[in-house]
Amino acid sequence: MTNDKTNTIRINKYLSECGVASRRGADELILQGRVELNGVRVTEPGVRVNPVDDIVLVDGAPVRPRLPAGAPNRHVTVLLHKPVQVVTTTRDPQGRTTVFDILPKELRELRLLHVGRLDYFSEGLLLLTTDGSLMNRLISPRWHLPKVYHVLVRGHVDEAWLEVMRSGMTLAEGEVLAPVEVRLLRQDQREAWMEMTLVQGLNRQIRRMCRDMGRTVLRLTRVRQGFLELGSLKPGEARILTAQEVRRLRQDVGLPPE
Repeated sequence: MTNDKTNTIRINKYLSECGVASRRGADELILQGRVELNGVRVTEPGVRVNPVDDIVLVDGAPVRPRLPAGAPNRHVTVLLHKPVQVVTTTRDPQGRTTVFDILPKELRELRLLHVGRLDYFSEGLLLLTTDGSLMNRLISPRWHLPKVYHVLVRGHVDEAWLEVMRSGMTLAEGEVLAPVEVRLLRQDQREAWMEMTLVQGLNRQIRRMCRDMGRTVLRLTRVRQGFLELGSLKPGEARILTAQEVRRLRQDVGLPPE
């Protein structure tokens, strides 16, 4: 159970804020043995809970904070513009800023799951959701939605260089890649901007492709995933997907409407 008081509250207060019961009613639930924290039955109302990381059950059902204004249904899916030098993880042993650190307070309390990753020096569109079924489909190779990136590399590129990527590559580590849709956006003699569409989810795929082609990635931004676009969101900004967007996203990965 959670002992560190940093970012924690008493469990009876947590249950009250989630709308389960009043604080006195929450105390009764605990005394009746109906409350669990991280798989352990709670016996004291003063036990502390971290709303982001801990799992609280009442009568075997998970308890979540009330959804913020604008949330379309019982689950929340968030589109975040991840900045550079932010890690896609719940906690970082090195003490670096995580994607959850930069979320608004009302979203940090929802126990969101990150859908895939963007590496430390990459930025752009990152989905987070409370819907485990949706997350599993979105990261599944079978249901992988195309992801579009804008990539800045050092050096000049030509059509022959791009054609290697379009034809499918074998990385130095041995992975065989599906053909990548790539087009040149603009360039000068020192650097080039490309748009690349990936249908696979290999770790650091674009950086490794460019490395094997003798180019260094200077900037990498994910601008689209499926039909969802980064749009005008600035680094660090987030928005909750609308009910219509969630329905379409679920449909695109073969899930029924909620």
